[in-house]
Amino acid sequence: MDLEFNFSFFYTNTILPECILIFFLIVILIIDLIFEIKKKSLFFYISLLSLSLSIIILLFQFQKEPTISFSGNFQNDNFSKIFQIFIVLCSILCIPLSTDFIKCTKLSITEFFVFILTATIGGMFLCGANDLITIFVSLECLSLCSYLLSGYTKNDVRSNEAVMKYLLIGGTSSSFLVYGFSWLYGLSGGELQLQKIANGLLNTEMYNSSGSLLGLVFIIAGIGFKLSLVPFHQWTPDVYEGSPTPVVAFLSVVSKIAGLALLARLFNIVFPFLFNQWHFLLEILSICSMILGNLVAITQTSMKRMLAYSSISQIGYLMIGVIVGDFNGYISMIVYLLFYIFMNLGTFACIILFGLRTGTDNIRDYSGLILKDPLLTFSFALCLLSLGGIPPLSGFFGKLYLFWCAWKNGLYFLVFIGLFTSIISIYYYLKIVKLLITAENKEVTSYIQTYTGFSFSIFYKNSIEISIIICVIASMFLGIFMNPIINIFQNNLNLSSFTHI
Repeated sequence: MDLEFNFSFFYTNTILPECILIFFLIVILIIDLIFEIKKKSLFFYISLLSLSLSIIILLFQFQKEPTISFSGNFQNDNFSKIFQIFIVLCSILCIPLSTDFIKCTKLSITEFFVFILTATIGGMFLCGANDLITIFVSLECLSLCSYLLSGYTKNDVRSNEAVMKYLLIGGTSSSFLVYGFSWLYGLSGGELQLQKIANGLLNTEMYNSSGSLLGLVFIIAGIGFKLSLVPFHQWTPDVYEGSPTPVVAFLSVVSKIAGLALLARLFNIVFPFLFNQWHFLLEILSICSMILGNLVAITQTSMKRMLAYSSISQIGYLMIGVIVGDFNGYISMIVYLLFYIFMNLGTFACIILFGLRTGTDNIRDYSGLILKDPLLTFSFALCLLSLGGIPPLSGFFGKLYLFWCAWKNGLYFLVFIGLFTSIISIYYYLKIVKLLITAENKEVTSYIQTYTGFSFSIFYKNSIEISIIICVIASMFLGIFMNPIINIFQNNLNLSSFTHI
């Protein structure tokens, strides 16, 4: 009896953070269904409490030995925990961005929090998924909630258009991924777990066959759609422009975190013998993403479309760490991903706050914002410059470490493209900063003239302002603590659990 209890507790313990989220998700649904609560802020606090408890447990579990549970379907190691912590952190920062926005649109806030929490659960399971079925189910859990969130403002025509494009292209990408999985399943002799697939490919001597290569290509295409890698990026600008801005902020980081965790685990366990092939394919996708993302971003007039192309270029930079493929490469990717969360969410928080006050998304309508709201202008400029990689902000140190790791591994052309495209990105970020600080009255738009500025009051801060403050502080000062952050990841990360067969 005792053995049975310990056994069940062991299984529950491996997914305790996810179980807490599921429990509070059910609590929110029951409270909303049974009790007529007019003050919906209760759900906001319940959501934040569940995410905070989840991240605390993940941090406590950080020192635990790696375990494979649920008959080999779920791997619980420090690598997956880091990505799970990042996903929960994004949700904690995104939920405060949503409350005021949803109140303005007069839509139900309960369902919004339910979708955010369910997407978070899907992303967390995806980070630790160790077999093909768990990977697919987790990915679809994240994707389906993303579709529902994209079309949440159902009375907006652009939102309906965005969700249709997202749904159709997302469904196509999932079919590509499943087709790639079917090749692995067949060639490995009917195996589903990643390690057994790798061993099966060795036993059947199909690890270097054209079938394995075909499976690899389709898997890259499927994950490439989720990550918005060029040429699988076509949906990104339209979905970013049409979806509610808090949803775009959430998707722009969570989909990247979950996708990169899946990519790293899948390729290092299943495709070590095709290292040169996937290395070459990812290098091409990374270069194309960096070049096209930054060049097209220059021509955009919508702030959200500009950030869509900026995010395409950013995933190109993040892919450099995966392409390097060694311990330091993954550390550099994780560090830059941490910085990117704060830089990107800080930028979106500023856009949401400005959009709620003015109702516009056009870049030129930001002209002269410094006259009415200097603190928002300062925050927005800092986050943009950090994304561009201007020293001494966090983005600069993140890119520097990423490029240094690539240079050490002889990826000189990739580093050159990265540096060149970073200069292009600095140009269009500085162009926006120049607009923000334009003080001439003749260039100030009617939106700014009628703008009612917010003061960052000591006594009261709305939820968006709190998120902005956290993101701006992180974007400014995290880079200064670069060495301690790298040491923490190096001391706690053990890549041997998924880099050997």
